[in-house]
Amino acid sequence: MTASEVLKAWEACDLSDTVFVLVCTVFCWPIIPAVGLAYSGYSHRRNGMASFMPSLLVISVCSIQWFIIGYSFAYGEGSGVIGDFKYAFHRGVLSDPVGTIPAILFSEFQLVFEATVCAIAVGGACERGRALPLIPFIFLWSTLIYCPLAHMVWSETGFLANLGVLDFAGGTPVHICSGATASAMSIYLSYPLFRSRKSDKRTPSHLALHRPGNSMSQLIALVIIWNAWLAFDAGTTLSLNFKSVMALCVTNLCASASSLTWACMAYFETGKWSLDATFMGAISGLVMITPAAGFIDMPTAFFFGIGGAVVCRQALRIKFTKFAERWRWVDNGDTFAIHCVGGILATISTGLFARKEVAAYDGATVIDGGLFFDGNFKQVGIQLLEAMIGFTWSFIGSYIIFALIDCIPGLEVLAKNEDIVSGMDVAEMEESFHEYHEGDYHPFKNGSILLE
Repeated sequence: MTASEVLKAWEACDLSDTVFVLVCTVFCWPIIPAVGLAYSGYSHRRNGMASFMPSLLVISVCSIQWFIIGYSFAYGEGSGVIGDFKYAFHRGVLSDPVGTIPAILFSEFQLVFEATVCAIAVGGACERGRALPLIPFIFLWSTLIYCPLAHMVWSETGFLANLGVLDFAGGTPVHICSGATASAMSIYLSYPLFRSRKSDKRTPSHLALHRPGNSMSQLIALVIIWNAWLAFDAGTTLSLNFKSVMALCVTNLCASASSLTWACMAYFETGKWSLDATFMGAISGLVMITPAAGFIDMPTAFFFGIGGAVVCRQALRIKFTKFAERWRWVDNGDTFAIHCVGGILATISTGLFARKEVAAYDGATVIDGGLFFDGNFKQVGIQLLEAMIGFTWSFIGSYIIFALIDCIPGLEVLAKNEDIVSGMDVAEMEESFHEYHEGDYHPFKNGSILLE
């Protein structure tokens, strides 16, 4: 395109909407390293920087992948499952309006979505996986797992979108996808099939539970993610209107209700306040509101937060069972319990409680609504189908990609034995005992910060 053509297309964009989405994009970007910071805080102090590094790799690899083929596969015309090569290398992606904003800005905002999902997903390799194999994994996973799923749900030609699925900001492409991917990676690290299994320097093992290594990292990550997720949901409207304001408000309320619910449950059980409980509660609330932010009102968002905290907290208990230890089940960063289980619950709940009048707050969106407020029984089935496809696609596809990378010499995915911290050493156990009057770490009895 010539400069005059680019400027002519730019004039067709709405300046207010463009500034709004530009600001939201800038505010959302810190989510990516903040996820790594959260994993760093959860990890053993010796593994803190190693757990943070994947989030930096995600930023670089996803940005390159999105430029080369990611945007085209996600938002090109193509089929109902995946886009085509129309926008490969961002060919023609400049100032032509997507809605009321330039295409290049729309692409950059959606890149933040992909990178955020990937940063959450690679947490499945924290403390047991190697960083080097994550580079090809991130590229292949983004291309073959995330982009087709995003295309199915959000593209004009996506088959789930055309079925009428309601997924405002990513219950399935963001949370179910990341949770299922992390679970697949974790299971493979517990039971590797190829080079990691054959190596005499790598022994698959269960990662013993330990107290978070850096409370301050958790605290900073919580502040950044909570703040940025407001822009994440508000910016999804892609224009400055009342619906974007409403999306921000319900997001904050849901996260607040969930955070307080989880923290209070932990307090009434242990008699102490826990940063872990507050952190996980807030994240579960943000997970719950993600697919529904553009479709539910404030009272519904409040109860979404409470329900998300109760369900995700129960799901979290799985990793503390003898069953989990026996089968080497590791849920680093509680990705399965919060993102996968919470994402499934949020996706189905959106079909139950969506309201067509709320969806119309932007003056353009028309939906049939959900079951309880608008009597749309069919919507629940559509949401169930989306959740099932999202989990199956993400889990199986991610497992296969991770396993294939493990076949390549030099790219063994499991870390060497000396690089894996199996749990608390004796000194830390004694410190934990004297500090908390408990013999073992438990998230509902021992948090990273506990106050009377």
